[in-house]
Amino acid sequence: MADRPNPRHLQLSIIIQLLALFFRSSALFSPPDSHLISCGSTSPITLHDRRIFLPDATYLISSNPKISISADANAFLQSNSYASVYQSARIFTAPSSYEFDIRSKGIHIIRLHFYPFSSGSHNLAFARFHVLASGFVLLSNFTASSDSPLKEFMLRVDGEKLVIFFVPVDSSSFAFVNAIEVISAPVDLVEDKARFVQTDQVLSFDGLSKQVMETLFRINVGGPKVTPFNDTLWRTWVPDNEFFHSDSVTKIVSFSGRIMYRKYSASREVAPDSVYNTARIIDVVNSSEVSSRMTWKFPVDHGYKYLIRMHFCDIASLALNELYLNVYINGYLAYENFDMSSATGEVLASPYYVDFVADMGSSDILFVSVGPSGFAGQSRVDGLLNGLEIMKLNNTVGSLDGELPFSLLLHSSRGFFSGVVRSLICWSAFVMLSVVGFMLILRWRAESRNQIAWTALPVDAAGVKIAKGGQFA
Repeated sequence: MADRPNPRHLQLSIIIQLLALFFRSSALFSPPDSHLISCGSTSPITLHDRRIFLPDATYLISSNPKISISADANAFLQSNSYASVYQSARIFTAPSSYEFDIRSKGIHIIRLHFYPFSSGSHNLAFARFHVLASGFVLLSNFTASSDSPLKEFMLRVDGEKLVIFFVPVDSSSFAFVNAIEVISAPVDLVEDKARFVQTDQVLSFDGLSKQVMETLFRINVGGPKVTPFNDTLWRTWVPDNEFFHSDSVTKIVSFSGRIMYRKYSASREVAPDSVYNTARIIDVVNSSEVSSRMTWKFPVDHGYKYLIRMHFCDIASLALNELYLNVYINGYLAYENFDMSSATGEVLASPYYVDFVADMGSSDILFVSVGPSGFAGQSRVDGLLNGLEIMKLNNTVGSLDGELPFSLLLHSSRGFFSGVVRSLICWSAFVMLSVVGFMLILRWRAESRNQIAWTALPVDAAGVKIAKGGQFA
């Protein structure tokens, strides 16, 4: 007959589990700045992840009429984590802004929500506008899509205020927004250096933390979707199936043990357990190709630089110093003989990430690959990746979307930009006409001189005296 469990042992086990839960909860990231607003709503809204979004009235700076609309309940939205805040919107028919008090200077995460519903005479799908912040262009000539209602950015704020502008493209257009999040980023989220991948070499990219970034893709390689409820920074990670394009033999592995986070390395704020406890690997046992690679493909805008953050956590090796790999960006060798054990301080199941920057030039497809290293010995794994993030960096005019700078777009809907263009055109025309007139005058004068210089001599030259001491005297 089996022994009955000791009640005292059972109580002790429950207490230990509760204490572990308490300490884990107390260790969760608590941002100094956390502004969550529901635009157009009149009462607070609580999401499933327990975050509370407040009405936006106290943040809004606008001398124009404040227009807010509400949508009917939409069954399609119920699966979205932000469905509750997509039921209202604030509309702007002229340049308007939100102002946020900043307690902690540094990098902030900005999430803007645009779900284009229709209500009465307003169809938000017809909105066309610019979004600007801190002297940078976040969105230009933007039109919202229900397929991707969330736009996430990271930018550095060094002042006591952050102002976000919403500017209709012209007097006949309008702008809108459903919700805004402004959150302090952990200090270890963005390093200042990255590996700058060139065609023939890898250099150091400095000043990364001063760049404005737009998150384009956040991938849980080999794992399921991760919702904001399971991420300490309320991010969403999607499976890699849509982006994985490789003929190599791969296998998905999972890990049920403890992820070994280390001080001064990747933390839960960099990526959660749900990302690091799954991975896609190159399976040596079933692979007959020595040079096989795993490859992911992403559509991007040409003409920009991109940050590629690759997350590694060796949950597949049976022992240390077995996993070595090579990383390729757009087919170029970006990291040769990456030693997982050395990078993680000789600890298995310990997370680590590497940042790369690539200049896309005229290409609009970004390729990221992982393959075996020449150092690989008798390991059962030739390559591994747990997570992948792709972020767009601002261009030379401080824009993430186009070639026009902040100052021009800020005043575009007031006729300022069109006035500047008209002035430039008129001035150019005036200059061209002036140049043409000046050239005509010079030509006329030159022709007059030539006509005098070549006047025919009289036939009877007897009375003509030739000066002495000339050139041919």
